[in-house]
Amino acid sequence: MPTNARQPFIPRLALTPGEPAGIGPDVCVTIAQQAHPADLVVVGDAALLRERADALGLSLALMPFDPTAPARPQQAGQLKLLQSLPPAARVHPGILTPANATHVLDTLTQACDGCRDGRFDAMVTAPVQKSVINEAGFAFSGHTEFLAARCGGHPVMLLAAPGLRVALATTHLPLRAVPDAITPALLERVITTLERALRQDFGIDAPRILVCGLNPHAGEGGHLGQEEQSLIGPAVQALQARGLRLTGPLPADTVFVPDRLAQTDAVLALYHDQGLPVLKHLGFGRAVNITVGLSIIRTSVDHGTALDLAGTGRADHGSLEAAIDTAIAIAKQHRKAHASHQHQ
Repeated sequence: MPTNARQPFIPRLALTPGEPAGIGPDVCVTIAQQAHPADLVVVGDAALLRERADALGLSLALMPFDPTAPARPQQAGQLKLLQSLPPAARVHPGILTPANATHVLDTLTQACDGCRDGRFDAMVTAPVQKSVINEAGFAFSGHTEFLAARCGGHPVMLLAAPGLRVALATTHLPLRAVPDAITPALLERVITTLERALRQDFGIDAPRILVCGLNPHAGEGGHLGQEEQSLIGPAVQALQARGLRLTGPLPADTVFVPDRLAQTDAVLALYHDQGLPVLKHLGFGRAVNITVGLSIIRTSVDHGTALDLAGTGRADHGSLEAAIDTAIAIAKQHRKAHASHQHQ
């Protein structure tokens, strides 16, 4: 073979185990039992990961991460390790300890900074427990907000399952606060961010987006609410005039029927429980949480810490596997687009 033959791109992913008392460490050591077409680097504590692997009866070889070495596909039974600050207190599966919040935040910081400086092509996160981080005295409302503050951008939550992508205009808000949060500026930012991500991350040339209404029957012509006529409709029309392929506002109870989904690339739901119950019914355990609009690639699982399953061997690693596969695909799409741009 010629010595100058182009080598295949092997993405290098930072993997954070999340809350140490939850199932994050379990699913991390479980996915390490099979090979992956990416260089997986777990950002965590060696002792914790070995202890959890032992509890699950799994073999695990942890090798120090060398950022100067070329990326190589991960081999079954192995993980590279970027050592984090160790947990301050002994970890017991299923038992939250606020003292270990510093450990959790350090794993996220190292993974994020590694993506920013080019050591990693993407980061994949297992679930954290927001409450215990807050109880430790840190202002933390979630992965997305933490990463946005650290690396910049205007994040939008996009969840993907086989056959469906759902983005959220608002995320973790009380329902009574949602209408006040829906503004023309918010809709413009979220929709343009989503449209750009569908192009850049998924390679869709002309994305088609369905926009949900806020009220039942999309306001029923103003009889069940005015937001569709006064806010959502005009925002959609303004973006349509700029060339975006949008349809809406549509009644949320009929957006997710097969005929409509066959004609779209993503659905924009206006609040958390408008779109996510449908997506999780369709693909729970196989869905992926993708943060678009950041300066880095970040994917995550579609579930929480599942404290009652930690250390039992009953945790399903399917969503983490899907998150890894999605991060690989997006990283390759970015590399392909970058190479194409250089050749123009």
